Amino acid sequence: AESDIMKRQPRNPARDKLVNERLISIAYGQIGMIQALGGFFAYFVILAENGFLPSHLVGIRLNWDDRSVNDLEDSYGQQWTYEQRKIVEFTCHTSFFVSIVVVQWADVIICKTRRNSVFQQGMGNKILIFGLFEETALAAFLSYCPGMDVALRMYPLKPSWWLCAFP
Repeated sequence: AESDIMKRQPRNPARDKLVNERLISIAYGQIGMIQALGGFFAYFVILAENGFLPSHLVGIRLNWDDRSVNDLEDSYGQQWTYEQRKIVEFTCHTSFFVSIVVVQWADVIICKTRRNSVFQQGMGNKILIFGLFEETALAAFLSYCPGMDVALRMYPLKPSWWLCAFP
C-alpha cells in the first residue's frame, strides 16, 4: 500500500468501484500490450539469432511444420531439419514465457505505488520480494531442468535472452 494511504479520504462505495474502466484499460490495454510486445520481441530475437530474420518468416509456416522438409533454408542459406526447427520454435516459446515473467517484475514495481515514487515508497514487503524471487526461480527451473524439453517442450535460454523483455 502507499505510504500516505491513511491520510486520504475513504472511497465512496456507491461511486468509487474497486474495478473500473480505468483499471481494466491499464491492466489489459497498456500492461498487457507491453507484456505481449516483450514476448514477441524475445521470440523474434531468438529466431533472428538462429538465422530466421523477420522478413524471411512471412509465408514459411507450411514448410516449417512439414516433417518431410529437412532442407529448409534460413536467411543465410543454412539448411534446417524438422527437428532442428522445432527446437528453435520451442526455445522461442520458452523465451516468450520467460519474458512475461521479466515484464511482471516491472509491472509489480510499477503497480506497487500509483502516487509516490518507488524510491519514496521503498520495497519493504518481504513477501512481495520473495514472490519475485520465487517466480524467477520457477521460470529458471522450467527453462533449465533436464527433462523439461520432453515434458513441457521448454528449452534452455542464453542469459542474454532473459534480458530481451526488460522494459
